Amino acid sequence: MTTMTQTLIGAPLVNADDWNSINWKKVETFIRRLQMRIAKAVREKRWGKVSALQRLLTHSHYAKLLAVKRVAQNKGRKTPGVDGVILSSAKQKFQVAKTLNQRTYQPKPLRRIYIPKKTKGKVRPLSIPTIQCRCFQALYLLGIEPVSETTADKNSYGFRPKRSTMDAIEQCFRIFSKRHSAHWVLEADIKSCFDKISHKWLINNIPMEKKTLEKWLGSGIMENNVISDILEGTPQGGIASPTLANFALDGLEAAIKQVAVQKDKVNFVRYADDFVVSGSSRKVLEDKIKPVIKTFLAERGLALSEDKTRVTFIRDGFDFLGFNIRKYEDKLLIKPSKASVKEFLGDIRYTVKANLSTKTENLIRLLNPKILGWSNYYRHSVAKEVFGFVDYQIFKVIWYWSKRRHPMKSKTWVRRKYFRSEKLRSWMFYETMRRKDGSKFHLDLVYAATIPIKRYIKLKAEATPYDPKYQNYFDQRANNRVSLNTRLIDA
Repeated sequence: MTTMTQTLIGAPLVNADDWNSINWKKVETFIRRLQMRIAKAVREKRWGKVSALQRLLTHSHYAKLLAVKRVAQNKGRKTPGVDGVILSSAKQKFQVAKTLNQRTYQPKPLRRIYIPKKTKGKVRPLSIPTIQCRCFQALYLLGIEPVSETTADKNSYGFRPKRSTMDAIEQCFRIFSKRHSAHWVLEADIKSCFDKISHKWLINNIPMEKKTLEKWLGSGIMENNVISDILEGTPQGGIASPTLANFALDGLEAAIKQVAVQKDKVNFVRYADDFVVSGSSRKVLEDKIKPVIKTFLAERGLALSEDKTRVTFIRDGFDFLGFNIRKYEDKLLIKPSKASVKEFLGDIRYTVKANLSTKTENLIRLLNPKILGWSNYYRHSVAKEVFGFVDYQIFKVIWYWSKRRHPMKSKTWVRRKYFRSEKLRSWMFYETMRRKDGSKFHLDLVYAATIPIKRYIKLKAEATPYDPKYQNYFDQRANNRVSLNTRLIDA
């Protein structure tokens, strides 16, 4: 990796401390005010004003600083593009902010890398923009996100602020949980969604500067030092790509509802490019809903994957976002899917076997974030029994690890060295640690079963953070979440 060393012509040098002294609250308040005005103009259908406000925002120095900050805090901040540049100092951040000039901007090709898919042997292509291109996308995202949020489908939950997978899952519960709810579900899978979206459709329909969007879409891909053109799709790896994909898929819910009547019991839930549609019968979904979806997608250069798209009876159950949703008699239960449990335990076993000679403390610190993260994701579902099963499987792996380290010692000796008991809990894998003041404490392996199960309160489908009438509503949800997390930590 290399870092940006060139000094911008005509730009004054800045002190590294200046970046940290920026009043970010003031910056964010200014941007927020403009975004709220953009959303209001969208609701009033004043598209000329929308364009003018977007231009004002994207040419703002505050917006450029905030765009660079978001890229610098992004998880992929240490992954360089084709130029090898990463942001490693405050001075560089200022320099990049000053290069965000629409007139002189020329995007560089995307760097192609591959990451493994969940399916063994398959990989997913990612196209990594340069730092400057990422900052440009983050800058324009500040202007198009209020539009996307205001015009989005109500039951779209992926890559949207204040929304999560649990909102989508809770909506599924509302759709299928009642006695007279729909009994059939269309599990839809879009074939290579991000890679196949029509450039023509995006350019004609995304409310932003067309020349900039054309530059993004036509930047090309570099793989093995060979640059190839991009003829379709919005590359996975770009900051703005999820929002562009949402623009392409928004309107699908309305298209489906338009052809359905009340007795069809048609409801729609989408998270990114994964969505499900309920129906009163297989015939309704196959003959009435599926053709509408195909036509809608075809206009955008997309198509359903016939191998993965299927109609399922609710009592047979279906998997969605890592959950299994199934009706047992007249009771709907949402649990962690078998595939998710298998993948999680596979990761735990791999981590343990890859650290056979590491210290007990290090192993616990490696495993605890994995166990906590996975358990917290499923703590709003019917997961207590699954958590117990997971804990038992993890114990077996840890017991194997412990015995392997001392093949000449008895099982009783191994148990005394690595496990302890406390109150009603036994076989707690632990290590005795010392604080700076010399006092001792126990570093324990987390049990999934200790994570409390709590019902999730779904977001209002029509709520958006860019509508002032929902400001108090979002503040209340944020306060409730802080209160819940505090209780969990205290427990």
